[in-house]
Amino acid sequence: MISGGVSIAVLTWKGGSPTWLYQLSKAGKLCVPAMNVNDSVTKQKFDNLYCCRESILDGLKRTTDVMFGGKQVVVCGYGEVGKGCSAALKAMGSIVYVTEIDPICALQACMDGFRLVKLNEVIRQVDIVITCTGNKNVVVREYMDRMKNGCIVCNMGHSNTEIDVASLRTPELTWERVRSQVDHVIWPDGKRIVLLAEGRLLNLSCSTVPTFVLSITATTQALALIELYNAPEGRYKQDVYLLPKKMDEYVASLHLPTFDAHLTELSDEQAKYLGLNKNGPFKPNYYRSASA
Repeated sequence: MISGGVSIAVLTWKGGSPTWLYQLSKAGKLCVPAMNVNDSVTKQKFDNLYCCRESILDGLKRTTDVMFGGKQVVVCGYGEVGKGCSAALKAMGSIVYVTEIDPICALQACMDGFRLVKLNEVIRQVDIVITCTGNKNVVVREYMDRMKNGCIVCNMGHSNTEIDVASLRTPELTWERVRSQVDHVIWPDGKRIVLLAEGRLLNLSCSTVPTFVLSITATTQALALIELYNAPEGRYKQDVYLLPKKMDEYVASLHLPTFDAHLTELSDEQAKYLGLNKNGPFKPNYYRSASA
């Protein structure tokens, strides 16, 4: 509740998912209009793709000092986070496998040069397992029982649900805290896996988030709040909405001067030919990103 007696909600957080909010709306239990900033283009692209492309390497280095060259890595999920992680690790010389349920994202992974596999096909041989799906129980005890000694397991996806950490808290397994955010889970035969941040988000627990990306996300949140608060009565009902595309583009334009970048402007003739306002928006509201 904010001033004037207006109740609004804005959804966005790192590792967040808007699924539950849509479920509330579908069930008729959403009490206020909500803006899903998490799925805006600026959040998806810059926070999820470009930020994770850097923070995955930062987090792994800070916690394990691992050498990436030649390591076999499986990235579970090829959304924006998975794309960023896969690209970074490939550039460092790692052999990267990808798992995916969506045939479109799966085809993108193949076209980007990654081998698409099922997790059970590579779980015995990989050196690093990274979850990026936004789902739950992606890496379960059955898979961890089959991992090689020293395998690093971490989550870049959603909250702490992707790795079934609870299944590791059993009498036959020993937990050894090696350093902050790094645990060795030891099996009776001496095999151990390296679990980072107890399955929580690696980029929030073990690395830093660039202030430039935080600025983009915070700007998007602020504009969403302003839009909901200033909107005329009746524009937004008790439902979940995406950020208007014009605002997405405005957030991006505010950050271009950082790079001394100069936008090309459409002529009146060009704008008319494309059926656009020369000042934008340049994409339809249903547009999310070029690679999603």
